[in-house]
Amino acid sequence: MTALALLGYISTILLVQVALAIAVTLHRRASAAQTAAANADIRPTGSELAWAGLRAFRVSRRDYEDDALGQCSFYLEPVDGAPLPPYKAGQFLTVQLDLPNSRGNLRTVTRCYSLSDCHAPDSYRVTIKRIPPPSDRPDLPPGLVSGYFHDHVFPGSIVQLRAPAGTFVLNDVPDVPAVLIAGGIGITPLFAMAREALARQPDRAVHLFYGVRDNRELVFKTAIDALLEQHPHFRVTIVQSCPLPSEAGGPDCQSTGYIEIPLLQRILPQGRHHFYVCGPPPMMASLVPVLRAWVGAGETVRFEAFGPASLVSSGADSTELLDRPLEVRFSRSGRTLSWTGEETNLLDFAERHGIAVESGCRSGSCGTCETTIGTGEVRYRQRPSFEIAAGRCLLCVGAPAGDLVLDA
Repeated sequence: MTALALLGYISTILLVQVALAIAVTLHRRASAAQTAAANADIRPTGSELAWAGLRAFRVSRRDYEDDALGQCSFYLEPVDGAPLPPYKAGQFLTVQLDLPNSRGNLRTVTRCYSLSDCHAPDSYRVTIKRIPPPSDRPDLPPGLVSGYFHDHVFPGSIVQLRAPAGTFVLNDVPDVPAVLIAGGIGITPLFAMAREALARQPDRAVHLFYGVRDNRELVFKTAIDALLEQHPHFRVTIVQSCPLPSEAGGPDCQSTGYIEIPLLQRILPQGRHHFYVCGPPPMMASLVPVLRAWVGAGETVRFEAFGPASLVSSGADSTELLDRPLEVRFSRSGRTLSWTGEETNLLDFAERHGIAVESGCRSGSCGTCETTIGTGEVRYRQRPSFEIAAGRCLLCVGAPAGDLVLDA
């Protein structure tokens, strides 16, 4: 065989191999496209619409919900106009703002606000209460973020949001009555739950207990009355702690005082119930433990607490006392402390020792308390829903797996 013939033979073989490779590649791409199209209809609803990180939303409308003008609803539409992922009633949005401090320097602050209505395809709604200074400490500043929303956020304003998150959601057991217990602005996730439950399961019994100081603090009253007219299985008991003279015993005050176990025993029928509780720290501290004791371990009691209320309601039965304390160092604060296992998470531990940490949901969903790990490891009893960056941890649901150094 001549050199020229050999070269031609080799060239032919190479061309055939290249053609085969191209054919295989095109076939694989076509198969992948067919598979993607076939699977498009079986993806979890809304999963392809959720976003990572922050997304810009424009305020389209704001409405005061109470006579005292202290609780305002904000309607939020995505700036990019893309569809919104559906959420479950009871979940919340995480808001991130850059606000000036006392020196005029900007600092990033994060807050979580419950979605206050069931899902709509084009907008979200949150209802925010203006937080005044504590009544016993008028020298303290009012709520930073709530005040900013009330005073500076109007139609056209842009805010940055994380996607809906949270595990405080209604279950799908239509034959077990749902008991929704709200204190003050804690009505926001529970109103959304009531509206969603009655829309999806109109025959399910839903009882709403709503505690306020007086009728000036009632929100969503017109919408609640409309639900009462439309759904015969919906029951509402409004409890006022300090009703105005003309209110006691009226249509907006079925009981005076606080929401307590004797009231629930008197109104609820016999049988199983699933309980959902959301309110301020004093209510959570007094009601959740006795409610759990009353209904027993086999019943469902879910709750969403505001800030430090989770310290009380988390329950001591989930702690693990250690034979040898672990050393936890907070490097920026210059504190080295002993972890004995008395707390259920590092956020509670830090706060008990006076170490300030930004926090939001306190349930592993919003990422506000995400902190860099210097050395060591953090363990979680349940996998957080927030995706944690490498080398970082969530203090609100994490505990040290050994000696630990944190950048806090």
